[in-house]
Amino acid sequence: MQRGRLSRAFWLVLGLLMVGIGFIGIFVPLLPTTDFLLLALPCFAKSSPRLEAWLINHPKFGPNLRAWRRNRAVPRKAKWMACIGMSFGYAMFWLHVRPEREWVWNWRWGWSIGIALFLIFWARWIIRRPEPQADPGPEPQAEPARVPQAGLLPATPPAAIGSERS
Repeated sequence: MQRGRLSRAFWLVLGLLMVGIGFIGIFVPLLPTTDFLLLALPCFAKSSPRLEAWLINHPKFGPNLRAWRRNRAVPRKAKWMACIGMSFGYAMFWLHVRPEREWVWNWRWGWSIGIALFLIFWARWIIRRPEPQADPGPEPQAEPARVPQAGLLPATPPAAIGSERS
């Protein structure tokens, strides 16, 4: 197998894996669908432009993917959902780790503060993303280049041949 084919196959499988995880995220709470579809886009760009176009022009997920691709924009509802999801995830973490009530520095406090700072950083980053403008709709499909076949080239009219010599 050629190196180019192997590379395309790798990116295709990785893109399909990302779409599969994103599909599961539709049904599983706190598993982000759009994030995995965003990860699938560059994989398909390197392996299958047809699948990339399908994803970008998808009626449900396409508008968010196009907004991200154009302006790195995140819809307001997605910002709220991301922040709520991170808060819920941190609350679940806190309930399971249960740092001691006494302020004694131990590994649990270190992890708790570290994870809180990590989530605050990403929540701030998400909130600061611009919000998408009106979606102009699906991206136009590129037409394949038309290459004339040998022997079917249009003949140059005789009048054009004489006018070139002046």
